[in-house]
Amino acid sequence: MDKIDQLLHIMSRLRRECPWDARQTHESLKRYLLEETYEVMEAIDSKSWEALKCELGDILLQVVFHSALAEEENKFSFNDVVEAISRKMIKRHPHVFNKEKGLTAEKVQQNWEKQKHKEESRRSLLQGISPAMPALLRAQRLQEKAAAVGFDWSSAAQVKEKLREEWLEFLEAERLAQTSPEREELGDMLFTLVNYIRKKEWVAEELLQQANNKFITRFNYIEKKLNHDVEKLHEASLEELDRLWDQAKKEIE
Repeated sequence: MDKIDQLLHIMSRLRRECPWDARQTHESLKRYLLEETYEVMEAIDSKSWEALKCELGDILLQVVFHSALAEEENKFSFNDVVEAISRKMIKRHPHVFNKEKGLTAEKVQQNWEKQKHKEESRRSLLQGISPAMPALLRAQRLQEKAAAVGFDWSSAAQVKEKLREEWLEFLEAERLAQTSPEREELGDMLFTLVNYIRKKEWVAEELLQQANNKFITRFNYIEKKLNHDVEKLHEASLEELDRLWDQAKKEIE
C-alpha cells in the first residue's frame, strides 16, 4: 500500500469508526480548511520547514476528507480530483506539454486566464474571484484581473495622485458631516491604497499582516512592562501607555 492509499484507508476507517469524523459535512469542514490554510501561510512566513511539512499534511487531509464525503454521495472520488487537476495543468501549460516555445511568464499568465475564461464559460473576467476571500486580498485580485487586459494605471505615481484625490473627497464628506459618503470615500481610499501597493509589486494582505504582527510585538512589550497584570493595564494612563509604546519602538527595532 503506497502512502496515498494508506491515507485514503485511514480516512475511510475514521468515517466508519470515529463519531466526530462520521458526523462531519462539507459545510462543517469549511472552517478547518480555512484555518489550515492560514497555518500553512504562517509556517511559510516563519520559514519553519518542519511546521510547513505538517501543515501541508493537514491541508492534504482536508482534500481527502472532502473527497471521501463526495464519494459516499456518489459525486466524485479522490482519484477524480487528482485526474481533474492533472488534466487542467496539462491543458493550461501548452508551453511545457505541447512545446509551445518563446513564452514569457506574463504571456503564460495571460494564456492561463484566457483558458479559464473559455473553459468555465465565464461572462466576466472577475467571476472567478470568490466573495468569501478577505476583502484586502480580494481587492488586489480584482485589480490584477483588470490590469491583465490593460485596465490599469501606468505607474505607482499616478495611483498616489488618485490616493490624494480620494483623501480630499473624504475630508470634504467629513466637513459636510455626510456619514454615508464619508464611509464610501474611506472604502474608495482603501481600494486605491491597495492599488498603489500592487503597483509597487507588494501584497497588501502581507503588508497588513506585518503591521498586525508589529502591533502585537509592541503591545506585548507594554504588557510585559506591566507584569502582564490586566488591572495595571486598565489603570495605566494613556500617557504612560504611549511612553511604553515609544520605548518598545526603540528597544525592539
